[in-house]
Amino acid sequence: MGGLFIEELSLSHFRSHRAARLELDGRPVAIWGPNGAGKTNILEAVSLLSPGRGLRRASPDEIARKPEALGWKIRADLHSLHQFHELETWAESGTSRSVKIDGKAAAQVALGRVARVVWLIPAMDRLWIEAPEGRRRFLDRMVMSFEPRHAEVVVAYEKAMRERNRLLKDMVRDAHWYAALEAQMAEHGAAIMKYRLTALERIAQAQEGAETAFPSAALALKSSDGMDLPETQSDLLAAFQEGRPRDLAAGRTLIGPHRADLEGVYTAKGVPADQCSTGEQKALLISLILANGRALAEDFGAAPIFLLDEVAAHLDADRRAALYDEICALGAQAFMTGTGPELFAELGSRAAAYEVSDEGGSSSVKERL
Repeated sequence: MGGLFIEELSLSHFRSHRAARLELDGRPVAIWGPNGAGKTNILEAVSLLSPGRGLRRASPDEIARKPEALGWKIRADLHSLHQFHELETWAESGTSRSVKIDGKAAAQVALGRVARVVWLIPAMDRLWIEAPEGRRRFLDRMVMSFEPRHAEVVVAYEKAMRERNRLLKDMVRDAHWYAALEAQMAEHGAAIMKYRLTALERIAQAQEGAETAFPSAALALKSSDGMDLPETQSDLLAAFQEGRPRDLAAGRTLIGPHRADLEGVYTAKGVPADQCSTGEQKALLISLILANGRALAEDFGAAPIFLLDEVAAHLDADRRAALYDEICALGAQAFMTGTGPELFAELGSRAAAYEVSDEGGSSSVKERL
């Protein structure tokens, strides 16, 4: 069976779940229950089947169930493009996160090669009006869904930049100390810019002519401070070299991909996203997530696994139905949360259903027909 979906998901001592097991079949997954019952924790567990710190950006120790603090483990059986993989990720108390794929130790980035996971959570509702860092993070998650190597390149760039910043803070002026670091930053920075711009192009293409109830957004990269944003390796290298006096005065690197910002415009109205209404901003985010899914269905060969936390609560019945129709048309496995089953009525039998409740301080997950 093709596509990309989790067939079985098991959690152990993960957040509020002492133990939980979901048997799935590739359909979307509707998860409902009262606030605080542990619904979002299931989505967070799935998000950790991709590189990074998951949808809450939590440390391994923050994830462990309290008060035991024994560590935690997630296990999943994954169907990915006619292949089957056993995924495991865990952390013991006080240790960093470990990953196994098919029983063999693996780097986190390897998860991105077998699975694609994208998400939309309530904390992202402020994306267009918050600081540029949040938009860069949103963009880079999107980029990573197309090119898993992007994560490694970003880490390499930031490592070299930290070393350069240390020289700047120490007021080192000898150019020889900077040469190798700036060459590394230019190489990795050019790759970052290439991957980002390619991803934005794919998102734009996926929005063109799409049959969707959600408004399209025109996206562009700009500098967060109005300066030029070099894209090529040679331009970046020149910018680092020429910018040393200014960077020395500031004690940090003031130009490069780490200063990029994502600009969005409501295409049909020509209105910048940060000036749109709250409802319009939410609709634009949903539109971008769906466009990401359409593009990945073409590029990767299957739609990604969607994680949509409380997304239905802000949509009327017609928009909910439209969202569910698009997810099902993509053949995507989407994990969606809400406070009650009525929020998923438009899905009918097209989704698996689970109810989450708090039973004596531990989350309980029960399948509902």
